[in-house]
Amino acid sequence: MAAVFQRRLSGVLVLVVAACALLLAVTPGAAHADPDEGDDKTLRSALESAAKGQAVAIQKLNSSKRRSVALQKTVVQATAAAKAMEGQVNEIAARSYRLGRPSTASMLLDSTSPDVFLERIQQLDMMAQLDGQILAQYRASLDKAKAAKAAIDKEVVEQTRQVAALGKKKKEAERALASVGGGGVAGGFVSVNSPLAKPAPRNSDGSWPDEKCTIDDPTSSGCLTPRTLHAYQEAKSDGFTRYTVCWSQRNSGEHPKGRACDMSSNETTYKTSPATGDDKAYGDRLAAYFVKNASRLGVMYVIWFRQIWLPGDGWKSYSGSGGASAEHTNHVHVSML
Repeated sequence: MAAVFQRRLSGVLVLVVAACALLLAVTPGAAHADPDEGDDKTLRSALESAAKGQAVAIQKLNSSKRRSVALQKTVVQATAAAKAMEGQVNEIAARSYRLGRPSTASMLLDSTSPDVFLERIQQLDMMAQLDGQILAQYRASLDKAKAAKAAIDKEVVEQTRQVAALGKKKKEAERALASVGGGGVAGGFVSVNSPLAKPAPRNSDGSWPDEKCTIDDPTSSGCLTPRTLHAYQEAKSDGFTRYTVCWSQRNSGEHPKGRACDMSSNETTYKTSPATGDDKAYGDRLAAYFVKNASRLGVMYVIWFRQIWLPGDGWKSYSGSGGASAEHTNHVHVSML
């Protein structure tokens, strides 16, 4: 009887060991889970609103400026075309003033034969058609220049509106950061040597298309937006290959929407202490990379080493409480539009 009990106990122990092994096998990297950033729902919502508003205002402002430049070229070209025809227009006006349009009777009386009469009519008709074409082209050039000038005036109004919108969103960001003891001007992380990423697709007007969390996240069991996946892949192709988790289930922020990644400064984990040495240098380069390529990739904001970058504000101080993850001194956080 004791032998039977011993065999059964051994079997149970084997099953327990096997179950533990299986658990460990299906949850690799469990010790390296996405870091606790100390998410504050109010702060995250305010930052998202401010950063997205800044990015949209900047995009619309830049688009308006590009349209203004094109319209200025149109004004110059149309005005030059009209100027080039002024001599011909003046000649037509002077000739009409001196001669007027001959009557059919006078041409008939002055003609020595019906053939000469018909020839004169044909010549006058051809001259009238040519004069009409020149005058029409001249008027079209003047109208084109006038319309372009009116369009420029509208673009000036649009640019004024977007500058005001940008200013409003900057103040929103300042208030949000000030609520947690941040918001001061910071030195930031910028590098002229950062690689240029391949641009993500935009709409024809330069705006970013609306995207949902529809693509499998290669760093987790969740999903990403196409733009977020593109940014992750571009960073990886440019040498930023250290430990990363993008999607994660949280109460706020962009992670559960598939629009953010936490990219560790360490090769294999999120350390519980601030990055130093090579890890710190890696994080600096990574943060600078996303800032340099923000308009190419659709970056909304970047957080690294107690600083946050927003499109209209640049680098500002960012305070967090709860250790290296909350202060973002062990990973670079990037949120996407």
